[in-house]
Amino acid sequence: MSTLPPKTALPAATLTAAPQSGFTRSRKIALAAAVFVALAIGAGVYYFVNRNWETTDDAFVEGHIVEMSSKLSNTVAEVNIDDNQRVTKGQLLVRIDPRDYQVALASAQASFDKAQSDFNRISALIAGHAVSQQDLDAARDSRDEAQARLNQAQLDLSYTEIRAPVDGRITRKNVEPGSYVELGQTLFAVVPVRVWVLANFKETQLTRMREGQRALVYVDAYPGRALHGHVDSLQDGTGARFSLLPPENATGNYVKVVQRVPVKIVFDEPDAVLERLAPGISVQPEVHLP
Repeated sequence: MSTLPPKTALPAATLTAAPQSGFTRSRKIALAAAVFVALAIGAGVYYFVNRNWETTDDAFVEGHIVEMSSKLSNTVAEVNIDDNQRVTKGQLLVRIDPRDYQVALASAQASFDKAQSDFNRISALIAGHAVSQQDLDAARDSRDEAQARLNQAQLDLSYTEIRAPVDGRITRKNVEPGSYVELGQTLFAVVPVRVWVLANFKETQLTRMREGQRALVYVDAYPGRALHGHVDSLQDGTGARFSLLPPENATGNYVKVVQRVPVKIVFDEPDAVLERLAPGISVQPEVHLP
């Protein structure tokens, strides 16, 4: 009588492995499908939200820089400014030694007073025919010349005081008390508080861009904050066209390159917010299109 070998019992883990593997595979497939759907929905939402916005990272803060120079050649008597100092319009910044011009003004004033006195005296004598009309005309000419010299002397004296033309901050200060300055020498610059953004958009981004459209400006120096503004104007010409060496496309081999057009974006923020914005710092504007 033959004896059959006993059946070998499978371990419990082996008996449940197949069903567990199939369940895990189903979960992975479902999870991958859910992730794909979420990414698709996210991409759709991102496109829907951002399809009406144009942005560029080729943008910088711009501002008027007022170069202040001397209209006289003389010694500096007083300097009331320092680098990066805030100044207000009309504030006395630099005083050039006024003594020479005060003397010139006193001399011109004396000459004018004498010329005016001579003219008044001759005018009184003309009625009695004691002097001729020619004498009166000569006295009038002398008075007018003296008046012109007096006006010039007063103007020269006023040039000894250099005052701030606008509200702003001092930059590139190059003057000290006691130094000798020449006529036309640049002493410092004043940067006004009011600045704007010069954004160089690609020409393909300008199809629907118009003046007055609202914009958000993100400043690299102050991340996480958006400043409000609007499109002020678009330059009539690409940046390359107004460069020092504009391209000559009619000569040599031509390779088409997408050009950039400067767009001026003006801030809608108060001056107190713009004080920290200096010309030249990088920004990233976003313009909302209809």
